[in-house]
Amino acid sequence: MKLAHLICIALVLSALAAHAALKQGDAAPVFNAPASLAGKPFAYSMKAQLAKGPVVVYFYPSAFTTGCNVQAHVFSENSDKFAAAAASVIGVSLDGIERLNAFSADPQYCAGKLAVASDPDGRIARSFDLKVSGAVQGAKDTRGLEIGHGFTERTTFIIRRDGTVAATIGGLAPEANVMRALELVQQMSATR
Repeated sequence: MKLAHLICIALVLSALAAHAALKQGDAAPVFNAPASLAGKPFAYSMKAQLAKGPVVVYFYPSAFTTGCNVQAHVFSENSDKFAAAAASVIGVSLDGIERLNAFSADPQYCAGKLAVASDPDGRIARSFDLKVSGAVQGAKDTRGLEIGHGFTERTTFIIRRDGTVAATIGGLAPEANVMRALELVQQMSATR
């Protein structure tokens, strides 16, 4: 049964990957959202983060799923490198804030170093021109708990301080997605 759920999720996510997202030079939507860092909820403001430097906004299907676990872990392991490049990182999914509180605090994933925001109705994802799918009946996470919400494609946006998209990263495996984002923010940092 687990394999069938994973196959179903993989099919949904592969179908999402073909959707067009914001491109380099586009104005990025500035959003506010409930978020969590180290298990503590807070009000995230992209406008406030852009005032400090570039923002890496990464959309992921769901907390506590295989690829998303890897991606969060690699972002958290490299959080000092993103900070050294003056970039902040925010993960966004359709997960509820309670689920994100657990994910953000989990030492295997976000490890208290990576903020994650809740976009339960997919409004933020759609504003970045990402396709949002409905919930997959009976889909469970790596803890065996029902996911119960829709998904968005794994896509990362690097947003310049002026609010424009510097780069869109999609179609890569979770770890490669993070490392490409890091490479790009480090290049941006070197040229300022």
